[in-house]
Amino acid sequence: MLPDRTGFIVWVSDLKAARALERFGTVHYMSKKLHYVVLYMNAERVEDSLKQMNRQSYVRKVERSYRTEIKTEYSKDSEDKTRFYSV
Repeated sequence: MLPDRTGFIVWVSDLKAARALERFGTVHYMSKKLHYVVLYMNAERVEDSLKQMNRQSYVRKVERSYRTEIKTEYSKDSEDKTRFYSV
């Protein structure tokens, strides 16, 4: 079974140095314009990795991604109104 993964948005001051974030987890995306990195790591190593990440000189702020907590399964509670608009 796959391990639980947690996403983080890491705001950095130097993108060249931000490549070193790969040792904490999987770098999914690096924004050159806005200077942030989307990073995924195992949920069991989060606390230790965050402490080490915040110690880096190029890291400005670390935010946790709430994507796993967003409801992605939807139910159809309302009636379909497309039949009223048929030609």
